[in-house]
Amino acid sequence: MSKLEDILKSDATLPLAKRTALNFMITNKTLSENYLDFFKQYDISGQQFNVLRILKGQKGKPANLATIQERMIDKNSNTTRLIDKLILKGFVERTICPENRRKVEIIITKNGLKLLDVIDPKLNRLEEDIMKPLTTTEAETLNILLEKLRG
Repeated sequence: MSKLEDILKSDATLPLAKRTALNFMITNKTLSENYLDFFKQYDISGQQFNVLRILKGQKGKPANLATIQERMIDKNSNTTRLIDKLILKGFVERTICPENRRKVEIIITKNGLKLLDVIDPKLNRLEEDIMKPLTTTEAETLNILLEKLRG
C-alpha cells in the first residue's frame, strides 16, 4: 500500500479535502495506466473497447453516432474517429440507413464480438485483481462514496 506522503515525497500535513482529492487523482491515474496497458495487447484503446461494448449491448441492432456518444464513459471522445479506427480493424461496420440516407448506422462485426469474447474474461480477472485489497463491504462502500462525490 503506497501512502500519499511516500508518493508525493513530502511530510507536509495536507487539509483533508486536498489529501482526499490527491488520493483520488493518483488512484485514478494508476487505474487508467492498468487499463491502458491491458488494452494495448489487443491493439485497441479503452475508448474503442467502450464502443465495442456499447454495440454488443445493442444485441444485433445498429446504433447511430449520437447513441454511442451518449453512452460513452468519456463524453469527450471523438466517436467518429473511434468508429473509423474500428472499421479499419474489422470490428465494426458503418452503413447508410436505407429509409433515411442522412442516418449512419454502426454495427459490431463477428470479429468484434470474437475480440470481446477474448477480452471480457481477462478484463474481469484484471478488475478482480485490482480490487483484491478491498473487502466486499469496502468495495460496496467505495461505490456509494464515489457515486455521492459525482452528485
